[in-house]
Amino acid sequence: MATTHFDAIIIGAGISGISAAYHLQKYNPSKTYTILERRDALGGTWDLFKYPGVRSDSDMYTFGYSFRHWDDQSNIAEKSKIIDYLKSTVDEYGINENIQYQQSIVRARWSSAEMLWCLENDEGREFTCQFLYMCSGYYRYDEGYTPEFAGIDKFKGSVIHPQLWCNDTDYADKNIVVIGSGATAITLVPSLVKKAKHVMMLQRSPSYISSQPSVSPMINLLSRLLGRWAARWWFILSSIFIYWYSITFPRHTQQKLLTEIREHLGEKFEERHFKPHYKPWDQRVCVCPDADFLNAIKSGKASIETDHIVEFDESGILLKSGKFLHADMVVTATGLQIQMFGGIEFEIDGQALQIPDSYVYKGMMLSGVPNMFMAIGYTNASWTLKVDLTHRYASRLIDYMDKRGFNKCCAQSTTTLKEAPLLNLSSGYIQRSLADLPMQAATKPWRLNQNYILDTLALRFTAVDDKFMKFS
Repeated sequence: MATTHFDAIIIGAGISGISAAYHLQKYNPSKTYTILERRDALGGTWDLFKYPGVRSDSDMYTFGYSFRHWDDQSNIAEKSKIIDYLKSTVDEYGINENIQYQQSIVRARWSSAEMLWCLENDEGREFTCQFLYMCSGYYRYDEGYTPEFAGIDKFKGSVIHPQLWCNDTDYADKNIVVIGSGATAITLVPSLVKKAKHVMMLQRSPSYISSQPSVSPMINLLSRLLGRWAARWWFILSSIFIYWYSITFPRHTQQKLLTEIREHLGEKFEERHFKPHYKPWDQRVCVCPDADFLNAIKSGKASIETDHIVEFDESGILLKSGKFLHADMVVTATGLQIQMFGGIEFEIDGQALQIPDSYVYKGMMLSGVPNMFMAIGYTNASWTLKVDLTHRYASRLIDYMDKRGFNKCCAQSTTTLKEAPLLNLSSGYIQRSLADLPMQAATKPWRLNQNYILDTLALRFTAVDDKFMKFS
């Protein structure tokens, strides 16, 4: 098969890939590029997930792009609105003309002799490029994480992971047990109760839950008076403050969250179901738009059980407390499986890349890996805030190289770095995968800021030719 060459190749046509394409077109207009998407539609996560109620868990003013403001009135938006927003974005900027669907890349090889990346898809077709943008997300698309439950093969009802939910999945008039307490479970429960007979959320330990209005008259008034940028910055600054306050005063934050839930649920409130053993923002706080999850509990159509599973039998689940949950259907909202770069095998000049041995430079490149940019968002704010910064910085770096005749850039440490875990969350899906993730260090630029203001200063207003970036 013939090899197709582009100046830049973007892997993934989701939120991050579209951002990369926009920035390339605007700031590096002479560069040819393509987006290689393994699915048959754009959207990434938002095209994949089909479970009831799937929506954003960040406000859309910051989850939307910096270059194309979110114009809907909703702060929290359902899947269909997000997909429409992405489609209209690629149409407006002509990005859709550069997307190649059903292109599953399995290998990527860098050659310093040729100063090129060579990519190979699952059919043996090859693509080459000078710059590679990895915008494929951070988890496996083909399967989620499900623990091994004793006796689950005996269960006569249906078992489904939300990641594999189909549009025709029938759950009407069924007793459903949702296993999990994270964002997916908090989203599923109020959606399932609309058709189900009863929904039980079974959790080993609770998550923090915060109710937010899906539409804010105050924010929309601010937008009308000052423009959408004002609403965007309101959310940026307020989220930074809330995160800082939460980690600085965790006990007060915990009590505030519990008090809000107690006032909403009244006599149905049981603290053990809502008080985690960890501090706020040790894991992400789950957003509950318009208190929909709490309303489902209050209505009696949904309930919570905090316990451990002993085993399944034909009709349900036996718990450690001795309680038995009868179920017609079980939904295992038990998390994701981390997978860096879509499972692509990487080689650098004939040597297999060991991702866990690499350090992350400025949150957007791996040490020792030339001409490759990775899109990794925030854990404490909207994903898109960080990837927009990453791709603007990548454009600055490419422009710098072009003006000086460089073909290659590579981040390298000049001293021995003290390693630290890449992500600071205690969430199960993160802890299960730490050994497979690249590292960060105790010092900048090898340490993630997790702060939009600091990253804006670091990625927009600092020189790209620092002592750690090597050009040739």
